[in-house]
Amino acid sequence: MTIDKTIDLAEITGAFRDLQDRICSELETLDGSGTRFLEDKWERHGGGGGRTRVFPGGTVMEKGGVNFSHVHGPMPKNISAKLGFEAGQYFHATGVSIVIHPFHPLVPIIHMNVRYFEIENGTHWFGGGIDVTPAYVFRDQAVRFHRLMKDVCDESDPGYYLKFKEWADRYFYLNHRKETRGIGGIFFDHLKDEKAKNWEFVKRVGNSFVPAYTDLVNTNRDKPFGEKEKSWQLLRRSRYVEFNLVYDKGTKFGLDTDGRTESILMSMPPIARWEYNYQPEVGSKEAETLSLLKPVNWLEL
Repeated sequence: MTIDKTIDLAEITGAFRDLQDRICSELETLDGSGTRFLEDKWERHGGGGGRTRVFPGGTVMEKGGVNFSHVHGPMPKNISAKLGFEAGQYFHATGVSIVIHPFHPLVPIIHMNVRYFEIENGTHWFGGGIDVTPAYVFRDQAVRFHRLMKDVCDESDPGYYLKFKEWADRYFYLNHRKETRGIGGIFFDHLKDEKAKNWEFVKRVGNSFVPAYTDLVNTNRDKPFGEKEKSWQLLRRSRYVEFNLVYDKGTKFGLDTDGRTESILMSMPPIARWEYNYQPEVGSKEAETLSLLKPVNWLEL
């Protein structure tokens, strides 16, 4: 496959840097505490580096990370074996990755990633997605979030939403728990053909992050809560940790390419809790949430 030089690597990396800047600024405004992201620039041994930005805690965000990276160099053997390419080929990988852990237990965790991968043999592709992990699932909010994701997909291709929604349901699944990580969203990878179309789609996904999260935050940030809700939030965070350490391909890719460990693991929540064989009370809000941690066609509710 020939790389489309009308959309080159410099344009993509520049747009991802700008996306990081805009999202950090807008999240600081949304939080409203006056707290700013702390930036840590880093270089990768072997080529490239990035800008890790971590939010140390405010009104809404207890911990947040908005990372940009562009790493390159000879492809490690373990990565080339997984991808089916000859070891040692020069590669570039760039993208923005976001995870926000809120203080308020009714405000959900949100994750977004948009990325681009290019190999010297001409192979290239885009990947990414957005998904939401609430401690408490509210049906109306899930519907609004998925409707926004469908609108974003439909601007590029009417077939994208269903395909990428089902992909997210499969990907963000904790098989050992037999439950989804949250209410899903969209997930896509290896978008190779029609580079211009794919690039426009990836930019739309990136630009949808702030509107999606602003709605979820403003809907829930002023609702009352107590120790019961906070305790449940910590239990649900533990599932997030389990997914990211056991299943997440991005975590594995970062570690396998000798990425910066602190940046890779910034997705971990500040505090989580495991309790042996915890079972919520029948008929409780917690039990209802567990009943909804499965693939759901939210737009047909």
